[in-house]
Parts: sequence; C-alpha cells; structure tokens
Amino acid sequence: MASVRRRGTATALLTLLLAATGCGPVAGRQPADLPVGYDSLDGPLTVWPARGSLAGDTAAIAAITRAVRDWRSPVDDRAHLPSSGILFAGAVAGAPLALVAADVPGESASWLLQLGRDGDRWRVDHATEYTDPGYLVYSDVLPVQVADGRRYLLSARVQRLLGPDGRELPSTAGLTEPLAVPACRAVELTATLRATRSLPRGRAADRVLDLGTGIADPRYPLVGDETGSGNRALAGLDTCLLAGEEGPFGSIPRRIGDQNAPRSAPESWPMAKIAVRSLGEVALGGGEPGDLEQLTWESATDTMTAVVYRPADGGTPVLSPADRSTTLQAYQLPVPGQPVAVLSWRTNRDASFAAPPGTTRLVDRPGLVVVPQPDRKQTFSLAGTEKTWYRSVGGR
Repeated sequence: MASVRRRGTATALLTLLLAATGCGPVAGRQPADLPVGYDSLDGPLTVWPARGSLAGDTAAIAAITRAVRDWRSPVDDRAHLPSSGILFAGAVAGAPLALVAADVPGESASWLLQLGRDGDRWRVDHATEYTDPGYLVYSDVLPVQVADGRRYLLSARVQRLLGPDGRELPSTAGLTEPLAVPACRAVELTATLRATRSLPRGRAADRVLDLGTGIADPRYPLVGDETGSGNRALAGLDTCLLAGEEGPFGSIPRRIGDQNAPRSAPESWPMAKIAVRSLGEVALGGGEPGDLEQLTWESATDTMTAVVYRPADGGTPVLSPADRSTTLQAYQLPVPGQPVAVLSWRTNRDASFAAPPGTTRLVDRPGLVVVPQPDRKQTFSLAGTEKTWYRSVGGR
C-alpha cells in the first residue's frame, strides 16, 4: 500500500489512464447489475480482473447487486453501482464470498464490502471505510475477514505477498491462504510488485501493516508502511486500545457536514507513515522512569500525533488521545494515579515556553513540559520570534 502522497499521485495517474482509454468498471452486464472486475488500468494491465468461480454466474451477480443496492453507509449514503465493482465472487473454504469495491460519492470515500450468502440471499457481513478520497481499487492488498484468521485479495500487480515471518502466502485467484493474525497486535506484510507502466522497475518491498483482526468495522485495518517505521512504532502496543474512542487512532471523530459521525471511521484513523520518536525518560505514577514517546501518522486529512508512556516495569503502556500536528502539542495522558498533561515542541533556542503562575512542573526540559492534569482549563504558550502559539488543557 502506498503512502498518502503516492496514493494521490497514483490516483491521478489512474484517472488519466481511465480517461485515455474511456474505461470505467468492466462493461458487458445489464446496467442494473454491478460490474464484475474493475478496469483500473496500469498501462495494459487490468489491476482488478474478474475473479472467483461465481464471477460468470449471472444469478449470483444479480443477487450480490441487490445486497449492495440495499446496503447503506453509517450516514445512510448508498453505493454508486456504475462506479463500483465486484472484485471477487466465489467459494472460499466451502463458503460463498464476494468482495465489492463500493464508491460512496456523498462521503468522498470508498468502502470494501464483504458479502456472504444465506441460502439464495447475499448479505453484507463486513463494511470497512477507506477514508482517502482516492480509489480503493488502487491499493494492492485488500483485507478479507474469515473465521480462521485473515486472507488478502491481491491486485494483478502483486507477484507475491510475504507474511510477518517472511514466508510467502500461497494464493489462488488472487486470494491468499489464511494467516493467523492476532486480534489486537499489528503484523507487517510485504508485497513484491511487478514492473508496470506506473512502476517501471516494480517494487521489491511494498510494506503494509495489518492492525489485527480485533479492529472493528468500519475501521479499515491496513496501513501503509513504506519504511517499516510503523512496525517499529507499534511494537508492544494493543491496537484495539489504539483504535478506541479515547485512543490515538480513534479519538477524533469524523465530521460530515456540521455533525459528528461516530459510526464512521474516525478522522484520526491512520492511513500511512506511522512513526515514533523518543521524548526521553520520565518518572510518572510514582514508579521508576519510563519511556515517553511521540507517535505521528498520516490520516486522510491531516498529520496526527499522540504520546505513549511505557512504564519501566513493563506494565501496560498509557496512551493519549490524538492531537493534530502543530507547533505546540498538548496531550492528556491518563497515567493511573497521576493523570498528567504533556506539552511538547521541537526545540528552538528562540522559543520561550510559559505556563500559568503556580503551575507545578513534573518535567521541565527543552521541548517537553509535563504538569498534573488541571482541574480547570489552563492555557500554555510558546512564543517564537514572530508568532506565539497557545494551547489549553484541563477542565471539560
């Protein structure tokens, strides 16, 4: 999976290719039916060809179409069928499975719909939101939730996919064998991409993180990890806690119009470039000094940050909610027995930090101040040569 910037470039290239060829989703079906496959072209290569033993079954395609037509997003938008497409339809381990890339224009989002069948009737079992407004179908590895772990649907660009142990995952019709992905731990996958018009030399190691099978819909569980920094940053962290409403990845709700959309993927949900840097050792909660770290990542709309405190005794790491990236960062860190506020900034000898009079500073270093969590709102400032930044913490 590419980074946010590369996805934007790739999406522009894809749009150009589609415009040049006059193609959309694969034609040849009745207008009322979903297209089978998707004409996302990379030069002459069809990135998502029709796959699966039911791809040519007109009755199955009609039934899948009915299920997708009846599906609604959390804010009651529907898929635009002509610009959506069935990426896979067939039997997997004896059970019917369909995967649909659904275009939902009202939200500027793409959804990966996973369908199963009950008798003759198909139903949407899982719906995950790909919050980048670009094409979901320009990704190369898509997650499939199954009872025996995780499978992955691979684009035609993928030559092979390696699991976290470095072993290749066998695939049939683009769908891999199951991988035992833990519920709340991140694992890294590595795809080898063949040479195409957009990648003349191919790509030997296109990395992606699976955040775990415990990640709940509609949160999309795969995150681009080009450099491998995300795998290092999330080592030892519970991704289900990261994804929670108070956790870094889940704490800034999506807004649609002037309303929060709590059932949609959060605005702070990661897309790529998860990284970590150390803020140093600090003693919090009455214990020995532990490691205070700052996480950063790219969401669909912004760069996000949070802090993680790893206790010296190896206890459960403490996570702050997300904060949008800015010059003076402010975090509420719920350390058991000693909730604190963390203020951090990139050190600059021309910058001057100021706290309200009488504030107790548990930590006071260049670029880092930690104070007890205020009972009422207090405002801190960082004065530069031409501008002053203000942040308020505490209270409700």
